[in-house]
Amino acid sequence: MGRRKRRGDPVNGWFIVDKPSGITSTSVVNVVRRLANAAKAGHGGTLDPLATGVLPVALGEATKTMRYIVDGTKSYQFTLRWGVATDSEDADGAVVETSPVRPDATAVRAVLPRFTGEIEQVPPRYSAIKVAGQRAYDLARDGESFDLEPRTVLIERVELVAMPDADHAVFEVSCGAGAYMRSLGRDIALAVGAIGHISALRRTRVGPFREENAISLDALRSFEDSAAVLQYLLPVETALDDIPALALTDGEARRLRSGQAISLLRKMDLQRIAGLNDGDTVLALDRGKPIALTRYAAGEVHPLRVLNL
Repeated sequence: MGRRKRRGDPVNGWFIVDKPSGITSTSVVNVVRRLANAAKAGHGGTLDPLATGVLPVALGEATKTMRYIVDGTKSYQFTLRWGVATDSEDADGAVVETSPVRPDATAVRAVLPRFTGEIEQVPPRYSAIKVAGQRAYDLARDGESFDLEPRTVLIERVELVAMPDADHAVFEVSCGAGAYMRSLGRDIALAVGAIGHISALRRTRVGPFREENAISLDALRSFEDSAAVLQYLLPVETALDDIPALALTDGEARRLRSGQAISLLRKMDLQRIAGLNDGDTVLALDRGKPIALTRYAAGEVHPLRVLNL
């Protein structure tokens, strides 16, 4: 029996891709995985095909840290087109309503405080939310009738930054996980007595990853081999800048790698655990190299995800 063909190299780390419009996030991941000849890949937060901007792509062991990116703060800039509503609430959808109402900047700014802080938001019908086990976008494409429940999301900041003409307004937003810009644009329009849809959307930040550090997909494609591509690979721990780090001894590192909790209750450990609270996530280090994501509780660190780097 022949040997099974190898499906890529054990590449570990992050690419911060500047996603182009007109391609899905999954397609970007597949391109990056092929260019890097990586065995495993995923992304840190879906962008709609229309959208551009920061798409963190995790390779290998970095996929174990994706939750910390997906749950992090995100920043966007979007353009809202007044007077036209679409079924997808962006420019890719079919027009379902039109209106002559065009709000001015004063009216728009007056309603923005309603959309700051924790707000209730109904996701778009064309979204990945599950309804009775099926994706909402599949039901919407099939013409099914269904309702989506509102969800609580955090909008840290929403600001009107430009109104280039009567038909368009440009906003900048910082938000927590799960917030939909299409829903936010729809609801801002309704709040000023208008209708609208997002005609352009760009993500400028995901957690520690920002657009100034991103590389375009075309640039990655231009390299002749995977070695050149890998020059732009960031370390796994880049995604964990905001997580406390804990240096371990060789013996502690061995025990943690084998799945055992490490006790830190000796007098000499007190300085190491200063400032930690029960339930905190801690990055365990062995000689400066990350070896595991752990949870601190009652003087011990318990392994959550061991990193095989």
